[in-house]
Amino acid sequence: MNIFNDFHTVQNLKFNPQKLQKALNEVLEIKKYDDAGGVTNFGAICLNQIPGDPDSIKGNNARGIYWTKPDHTGKESSRDKNINESSYTEFVKDFEHTYFKEVYDKLSKKFKLGRVRILLKQPRSTLSWHRDPEPRLHIPIITNPGCIMVIENVAKHLPADGSVYITNNLKYHNFFNGGEENRVHLVACLTDYKFN
Repeated sequence: MNIFNDFHTVQNLKFNPQKLQKALNEVLEIKKYDDAGGVTNFGAICLNQIPGDPDSIKGNNARGIYWTKPDHTGKESSRDKNINESSYTEFVKDFEHTYFKEVYDKLSKKFKLGRVRILLKQPRSTLSWHRDPEPRLHIPIITNPGCIMVIENVAKHLPADGSVYITNNLKYHNFFNGGEENRVHLVACLTDYKFN
């Protein structure tokens, strides 16, 4: 039995780790991470948007709806706002000169993508225990051994070696960075991917 059923490595698809890091640096010269209106321990830069709508990648649009169990009762609560993922079809022009455009184009040929974001997890920080409306595709760009994703009761480190992973974010999960440097992943919402 494979305990990592909720973590898929995409076969025959790999990107250049050095080019990913260079592209990240190029993007960070243009834009800072969006904190979704002051959310602590959250940072995102959207690489695609609703065509002609730069506001579609600002504030809460950088985060989107999720469900969490915030207290001892275990009762589920929703947070943030619904996002129409399939409307995010235009790559942000400011980033077209980076390697991320090539990555986006290749991913778009294989998957139906929603928002594609660069997500930051700062050192010694974690996400809430939550679930999302769809699976997520991850390409780690900067990581360390203390960066672990947990889906239900299974924990896994995703190395930054150019590999592409799909995680079952429909289940309760979180991510923590137990290291002392930033963790950065390229994360895409997958609008029609089904886990077996």
